Formats: sequence, structure tokens, C-alpha cells
Amino acid sequence: MAQQAQLGLQDAASPIMEELIHFHDHTLTVVFLISVLIFYLIILMVTARFTSKYSLDSQEVEIVWTVMPAIVLIMIALPSLRILYLTDEISDPHLTIKAVGHQWYWSYEYTDYNQMEFDSYMTPTNELEPGGIRLLDVDHRIVVPMESPIRMLITSEDVIHSWTIPSLGTKMDAVPGRLNQATFITVRPGLYFGQCSEICGANHSFMPIALEAVPLSYFESWTSDMLES
Repeated sequence: MAQQAQLGLQDAASPIMEELIHFHDHTLTVVFLISVLIFYLIILMVTARFTSKYSLDSQEVEIVWTVMPAIVLIMIALPSLRILYLTDEISDPHLTIKAVGHQWYWSYEYTDYNQMEFDSYMTPTNELEPGGIRLLDVDHRIVVPMESPIRMLITSEDVIHSWTIPSLGTKMDAVPGRLNQATFITVRPGLYFGQCSEICGANHSFMPIALEAVPLSYFESWTSDMLES
């Protein structure tokens, strides 16, 4: 996991992120086919020896190059709107966590439990344990049960931040005086990293996010230990 996070983005760990990857591949395929067609037409025009007055002024050609782009845009817009709807759909979350952005750290509150909150600071390089990831690991990680819908309530106490975990397909601005919400489901256990993706000040790149998805039994044990401490 550590090597993977250092070399590039982590694999998709939520249904939303999987949908986003499929949409990216779909759109890239459409763009590639359009590029090949345009390149082919340019070659034909450059190498053609004759011109035809019917191809220079043709109603049929104008209809085709008006209708075809419209169809292409519909092919891209419909999957995009579907994913936008899925990202906004929040139905019966099993757990709600409130994230508050500060300069430059995050505070988390498990609203379903009494007095269960903590601050999350980036782990300094000289304090990293073996296997820890520089600039991404934190002293207190968010722990959530896997395969459960999680609702994040996101706000800020000072400036605009952005709570982002790429592998979960989650990105939401933390705005002072406003409470935004996002949802995600982790499909497998693991440790997933993100960072504030808003330029919020000098130490903007030093407020990472670390989320640990665990089985429900381990999560219940963790919450019991947190409430007792």
C-alpha cells in the first residue's frame, strides 16, 4: 500500500470512483475516435487533386456535421449526469462524521457517539513509523466500517479547504459558515489517503487525510476504546 501511494493514485475503492473511471475511459474513447476521423479527413483534403462544387456547398453535409456532434455530446452528457446524481444521492447513512478544516489540520467528530472527536495532524517525517508514508500519514486516522454508507459533513473554521480522497471519488469544499455533505462506501478494507485540494495558505499541502476502512467488528472495538479513553 505504501509503495502504491508513493508511485501514483490508489486503485478505486468505492463504486462512485469505479463509475468515474469507466466514464473517463468512455470519454477518452470518444475523443480518440473523433481525433482519428478528423485526421483522416485532413489527409483526404490535403491529398485530393480535384474539388467538387457539391461538396463545398451541400445541405446534406451541413446536416451531418450538425447532427453528429449533437449525438456525441448526448453520449457524453447522459453518463455524466448519471454519475452526478449518484454522487448527490444520500440514503440512510449508517455513520455520520463531521470534518472541520483548520489552518492546517482537520478535526473530526463522530456525531452518532457522545464526545467522540479528535484532531488529525500530519505525522512529521522524523516521527514516521516503518512503512509510514511521508506527507500523507497522520497521527489520528479516520476509521470507518467497510461496505457501509458513510455521510461526511464538511465545513471550515477559517478559510476554504477541500476534503478530498481520490480513491473514494470524494471531493467536497469546506466553506466557513456552510455545512456541505458527501457520501461514500468502501468496498474493501484498506488505508486510503487524500489531501486538502484547495489552496488555503502557506501550509496547504501539509494537512493530509488518512482513512482506514475496517470490518464492522473491528470498528465497534475501536469505538469502544475511543469512548473509554
